[in-house]
Amino acid sequence: MSDLFRRRFRIRLRLAQREAIAFYVFLIPWAAGMLLWTFGPMIASLVLSLTRYDVITPPKYIGLANYAHILQDELTWRALKVTAYYTVGSVCVTVTGALLVATLLNQDLPFLGMWRTIYYLPVVTSGVAVSLLWMWIFQPNFGLVNNVLWTLFKIQGPEWFFDTDWTIPTFIIMASWGVGGPMLIYLAAMQGIPTALYEAATIDGANRLQSYIHVTLPMISPAIFFNLVLSMIGSFQVFTPAFVITQGGPHYASYFFVYHLYLHAFNYFEMGYGSGLAWVLFLVILGLTLLVFRGGERWVYYETGGR
Repeated sequence: MSDLFRRRFRIRLRLAQREAIAFYVFLIPWAAGMLLWTFGPMIASLVLSLTRYDVITPPKYIGLANYAHILQDELTWRALKVTAYYTVGSVCVTVTGALLVATLLNQDLPFLGMWRTIYYLPVVTSGVAVSLLWMWIFQPNFGLVNNVLWTLFKIQGPEWFFDTDWTIPTFIIMASWGVGGPMLIYLAAMQGIPTALYEAATIDGANRLQSYIHVTLPMISPAIFFNLVLSMIGSFQVFTPAFVITQGGPHYASYFFVYHLYLHAFNYFEMGYGSGLAWVLFLVILGLTLLVFRGGERWVYYETGGR
């Protein structure tokens, strides 16, 4: 009996060793790619942020001069202000809009699969194509929105992207185009809620709205938190719409931070300064993400670990 046990133990040990070897073999390409194409460029950009580098001549070490310039640059603060304004609006629109759409598509509707596909399709559409589409929709003279406003309500619509007061609100409206991704995450979370919870709420006398508030929302709070963090990070990195539609205008009204970074790095060839801007953006996003995580401890519910 002991010999049989030893043989089985040795066989299992060999199988475990083979699995471990296979694991590391398959891990090597990912780890190599991570080191070469993620951590490598990050370290290089950190080093370049301490230099004056115009691509043509070799980098010249200047210490923290780039960061001092960034803090004194009025356009940097302008770009942060514009981006923060857009982030607040777009995150609210994306997170809330996706939740409403997911709630609707979680019902027993005809052609449900078709509707889910339609709402998700914009997520896989090219950002340039989407920007051009919205530019035509909000075109002041013959755009769809202003034509509808004038035809139905006799209201002369604003200039949208070309009005300093309406530029960022228009970009925020445009952000509603991307609710499909968060919607799928909400749907997955909603369909994972045990039906016994709804049955218990019904027995206790709760109506559908009360069940939604006291059962659905707490149970999908991790999904809400996940979408909130991703939407915030993505909105701070917005670039394509401003580059395609407004080029940062009018009068710096859509001068987003990544567009500011792009101009310095690829238009003015100030790679050192641009790398410094990239690290400032990283620190801003990191700080806000940590704040959101700290606040999430109070309202995010996890089945296994509580709040």
